[in-house]
Amino acid sequence: MAVLDMKDLDKRMNGALDVLAKEFAGLRTGRASPNLLDPIMVDAYGSMVPINQVAGVSVPEPRMLTVTVWDATVTKAVEKAIRESDLGLNPMTEGNVLRVPLPELNEERRQDLQKVAGKYAEAARVAIRNVRRDGMDHVKKAEKDSEISKDDAHRMSDEIQKATDDHIKKVDEALATKEQEIMQV
Repeated sequence: MAVLDMKDLDKRMNGALDVLAKEFAGLRTGRASPNLLDPIMVDAYGSMVPINQVAGVSVPEPRMLTVTVWDATVTKAVEKAIRESDLGLNPMTEGNVLRVPLPELNEERRQDLQKVAGKYAEAARVAIRNVRRDGMDHVKKAEKDSEISKDDAHRMSDEIQKATDDHIKKVDEALATKEQEIMQV
């Protein structure tokens, strides 16, 4: 009998929340944070790699990041990746060190960041709904194959929907908190 593993579904939904938290950490508010550049992928060594695999990021001042590139041959690629990210940053290169000043956030930039936060949240909601769909498909198949009764299938479907609603509520709360943080002057 194929029993639906609610712990596994819950773990996968929590995974979507973890990804969202990491993406939100990369969204800039008023202060510099080494996590700010985490979502950036660099075209290095013939593939796309996270920036933290080719460089170290530090915060020497509240409004400045320094990115120390370990291999001088990928410095230009790191600079390009930072410049082309949605973060609105303009790095200055000094050898294999990039200085990334964080400009003051104006109202327009804050609204742009809110939109990016909204996109991240929607991606998390979609991921959670995909987990729900997988769970529902599993329940329907088990019922069709007469492995579980109609009542059990209905009860499991309700559990899956409740877990989905709980996780989407957490996404919405995280988004509201992040938007408030972004708009805080």
